[in-house]
Amino acid sequence: MVLITALVLGVFQVGGSFGAAHEQPTRRPMDAVAVALALLGPLALAWRDRWPLVAVAVNGAAVAVYVGLGYPYGPIFIGVAVAAFVAVHAGHRQSTWVLAGLTYAVFVAVSFLGAYSPDHDLTHLALVAGWLVVVLALAEVVRVRRLQAAERQRALREERQRHVGQQRLQLAQELHDVLAHNISLINVQASVALHLLDEKPEQARPALANIKAASRDALHELRTALDILRDGDDAPRAPAPSLADLATLVAGVRDSGLDVELDVELDVELGEGAAPASRPGAVELAAYRIVQEALTNVARHAHARHAVVRLRAGAEDGVTVEVTDDGVGGRAGPGNGISGMRERAAALGGTVEAGAAPGGGFRVVATLPGRQP
Repeated sequence: MVLITALVLGVFQVGGSFGAAHEQPTRRPMDAVAVALALLGPLALAWRDRWPLVAVAVNGAAVAVYVGLGYPYGPIFIGVAVAAFVAVHAGHRQSTWVLAGLTYAVFVAVSFLGAYSPDHDLTHLALVAGWLVVVLALAEVVRVRRLQAAERQRALREERQRHVGQQRLQLAQELHDVLAHNISLINVQASVALHLLDEKPEQARPALANIKAASRDALHELRTALDILRDGDDAPRAPAPSLADLATLVAGVRDSGLDVELDVELDVELGEGAAPASRPGAVELAAYRIVQEALTNVARHAHARHAVVRLRAGAEDGVTVEVTDDGVGGRAGPGNGISGMRERAAALGGTVEAGAAPGGGFRVVATLPGRQP
């Protein structure tokens, strides 16, 4: 493509120069030397991508010799314009401006030393100076626009990568919360089923049904996560859980054998078919996941018989979540559970406190804003 462009430009400069010679009888007529000079510049342009400054220098020298020998003005200057434009666009700004200035200075000198008409040549000198400045200025504008477009593309790529990273972190947190909760319930229910199979086999059926339901939910969440990772689509496959789903969550934990009390004071009525709250979905999802993780920890570590889930929220107020149990208590142990709660709350401008309850057992309190910051 570069060679074809150079060839077309060479043919145009030669043909245009012959046409211009008819309008300038006082200038030297075109001959073999003029044709060679008109082709020399375009020939150098064939290597403009590798040596852009060399292309500028060769085109400038060809024009200077061409004009100095008295050949007619014409499209011979186009090669200089193309070479200068490409060199500036390639980043050789200062060198190109210097070469352009030197070329023009030599052009002025040879114009006065060769066969010329002073009035006619002075007009051409002014036109060439203005034309050269316009070409260089246009090249600068195009270069700046190109750099700005590249910067926008780079920022867009970084933002896309950051977004993908955030989505993966959120997905990992969701998987941890959901799988840990369901697997913990499966473990508890399996223990209950094994115990009942020996002593009361007729009562083992509900425990096995709960195991089936918990495993089904875990597989669904895992399959959804794998679909997102495979397809690169961060759109949820199902509505995210909200505070209205807490009753179902608590009922599932209660079926595992842990006595859970739900005490709420919300702007919506909890339960199936409840209307959504006016709080942002991220706040309700975080509150739900914190309760889910807290109950999972109670079932796995607390050896508790009773737990209480308290929620307080208004249409415009924040959400306060408190989960207490009557288990062994103590300090929060290592793991991702408590830290995941704190990360969820901090992302929304909230806080989570976890530790031994004053009357024994363990206590988790999360405060989330009513509106996302």
